Amino acid sequence: MKVLGLTGGIGMGKSAAADFFRARGIPVVDTDELAHLLVEPGQPALAQVVAAFGSRVARPDGQLRRDELARIVFADPAARKRLENILHPAIRARWRAQIETWRAEGRSLAVVVIPLLFETGAEAELDATICVACSAATQHQRLLARGWSPEQIHQRLQAQWPIEKKIAAADYVIWTEADLDLHAAQLDRILRCLNIRPPDRTPHSHRSAPGCL
Repeated sequence: MKVLGLTGGIGMGKSAAADFFRARGIPVVDTDELAHLLVEPGQPALAQVVAAFGSRVARPDGQLRRDELARIVFADPAARKRLENILHPAIRARWRAQIETWRAEGRSLAVVVIPLLFETGAEAELDATICVACSAATQHQRLLARGWSPEQIHQRLQAQWPIEKKIAAADYVIWTEADLDLHAAQLDRILRCLNIRPPDRTPHSHRSAPGCL
């Protein structure tokens, strides 16, 4: 079974790409979704987060105050590192387990969505990586449309590699500046490439094959 890693900048189209994979019958595990599950009430990771950052990050009903936690960790790299040390090992264990389940089911291809794919060194466990990207101006417009302030956008961008570095490290790139039909067409070309010629894992270089991007 081949395992693809899907990454990219904030607001650059990871969710849309994941939906395209699912629409083609390819199983997808999203680490952002796993992170949300890990901090549900009663989960050990939530207790660790509250112990690390104080009761102010929990609501009276036991739910995590995500806005307050985000305010803390995106303003302080050391705090963000503490949170990552709590969540990242548990997230990786869960997506690894899901991949093994699909492997046992005889699946031929699966996708893991990992926003911090290269930052966490996850590419070593994957057969190929795909980065979705768009211009900085388009990204900024998309994030403003989410209701984020310029300061919030800046803080979150500082928490990740620059998109140029992600592009250089990825095996395939999907440019999401245009409409969703073109986004999907690029993804289909990548899938055809994988079927025609399996990855040879040349580090930090983009693959070339008949019909490839």
